Amino acid sequence: MKLAIEKLKETILKSENILVVGHENPDGDTVGSVLGFSLLLKKMKKNCLVTFPNDVPEFLKWLPSYNESVIASDRQDKLLTLIPNYELIIGLDFNEKSRAKNVFKLVENSKAIKVIIDHHPYPEPYFDIIISEQEVSSTAELLYHFIESCNWTNLIDYNIATCIFTGILTDTLSFNVNAFRPRTFETAAKLLSYGINKDQIQQNVFESFTEKRLQFLGYALYKKMKILREWSAGYIYLSKEELKEFCFQKGDSEGLVNYPLSIKGIRVAALFLERENYIKISIRSKGNIPANEIMMKHFHGGGHLNAAGGEEYNLSLEETIEKFEKILPSYKSYLQQQ
Repeated sequence: MKLAIEKLKETILKSENILVVGHENPDGDTVGSVLGFSLLLKKMKKNCLVTFPNDVPEFLKWLPSYNESVIASDRQDKLLTLIPNYELIIGLDFNEKSRAKNVFKLVENSKAIKVIIDHHPYPEPYFDIIISEQEVSSTAELLYHFIESCNWTNLIDYNIATCIFTGILTDTLSFNVNAFRPRTFETAAKLLSYGINKDQIQQNVFESFTEKRLQFLGYALYKKMKILREWSAGYIYLSKEELKEFCFQKGDSEGLVNYPLSIKGIRVAALFLERENYIKISIRSKGNIPANEIMMKHFHGGGHLNAAGGEEYNLSLEETIEKFEKILPSYKSYLQQQ
């Protein structure tokens, strides 16, 4: 990866116009990474534009410079006009161009150098430069390491540190998930040294929900959670009618999939959300239970060992759940470990 870092550093220094891209349905890691990196590039006097395929959740819109982003689903015409001007396109927090949906459809014919910085496995060889490390807690942490390797930490300020720290905080669920390496905490400590307000960030991200969202959470846990003790598994499932009833918004399901894992003895948890034309699936696991393998093999998805996601386009909500339950016995050796 050292060669890739050097190549990207050199490419950034030579480039004047840089497009920074997040993935579809952006989460805290991609939003924090994209905004933080763009602010740093602007301090380097680069002409930098940020774009997301669709809008970010409300609880992330407070992040510095979010209001300068171009949302591709709303402004494809503007992006189509601007894209030929960019000689470098950097994607953050996704491992294949399809995760950026409409944005990468617009840039497919661009002659720009295309880059990804990401912590998901199996990066697509489509990209010219790939900086990928699965062991890090988040793309935001990996981004900090890249900045450090380039000796650019002197450019980090309060706003940049706030964005990068938010990316780490959200992807680790406040350092409770995928935060087992000392270096993750060392990185967080370095970011705190810029005077950022950790408590305010925590409040903005995890304590700014609506009353309707809490009602939604209570309903999901009381009425729509099923525990399969035989397989040490649990899942939550919600129909599109139920989502509509609770005025479901992007971000309302954040962290919901983790609740079954808090039950003693449960080692794998899933969340099924019925959308308009497909079923969105999230899965979390403990130990060596391969959440990413389950998603890759059965639900057109992927991710990390203990956190993955996917979609089902051909089955109903009920049929998708039935499929999931039938899959569990094939992972018996993992699920029944103590």
